[in-house]
Amino acid sequence: MANKPRSAEMHPGPGFRVRMNFERPPADVVAGLREFATPDISDLLNRLYAVNPEVRCLTGGERPLCGPACTVKCFPGDNLMVHKSLDVAEPGDVVVVDAGGSTMNAVLGDLISTKAKHRGIAGFIVDGLVRDLPDILGLDFPVFARGTTPIGPLHRGPGEINFPICCGGVVVNPGDLTVADAAGVVVVPREIAADLLARLRAHRDANHEYLESVRKGVFSNAWVDRALEAHGCPLIRGPLPSAAAAADPGAAAVVGTEPTFAPTPLPVA
Repeated sequence: MANKPRSAEMHPGPGFRVRMNFERPPADVVAGLREFATPDISDLLNRLYAVNPEVRCLTGGERPLCGPACTVKCFPGDNLMVHKSLDVAEPGDVVVVDAGGSTMNAVLGDLISTKAKHRGIAGFIVDGLVRDLPDILGLDFPVFARGTTPIGPLHRGPGEINFPICCGGVVVNPGDLTVADAAGVVVVPREIAADLLARLRAHRDANHEYLESVRKGVFSNAWVDRALEAHGCPLIRGPLPSAAAAADPGAAAVVGTEPTFAPTPLPVA
């Protein structure tokens, strides 16, 4: 007699495995990237490594979250591997959870967040939902997620820890640097983190004078006209239609002049 189908069993290996360690970026690189806002980092990554903005800051937004990613892949609605990540992540790690963007069950709440804070984990970034938000707020502990629900998770598996995941449309490998603040979440591949930090510092120094001028109101938008002219965009000038012409669309169509490009020099304010 047939009983439980074998397809219902857990199969050790891909989809149900835990890697206990991974290579992390140097501590000075982590500390250096913490100095920069996510929009600046995103710009120098050519705007391709920012997580979907639906994964947003729910708690702890007053300070940036920056650390190596301890990656967790969950079966939607199950958090067995989130619990196990507390034994795997090291102090300063950010636990990044791929819950498939599920809008059903939460995959963590105040108890896991409390345990994680005691273990020195820097915070959570969850492509899914959390619960117990009022109690998490009282922890002063960073949590980024798609939202909240009162529905709790199951604890059965399957899942993976420290294998590649997808979080908000961005591939995250264990050890990649995750930087999150009130503006959003950016993933920095571990192998280019040191180079990116050097470029961020050079970019900041080069832009210092420009930013100071903008803050004082001393700037010109002439570069916009140059860009429009380079692409042949016409700037159309001509008499405004009279009230009668405005009332008659057919008449209004013949009022005006031929398109010309005549950029007006903009004085430096």
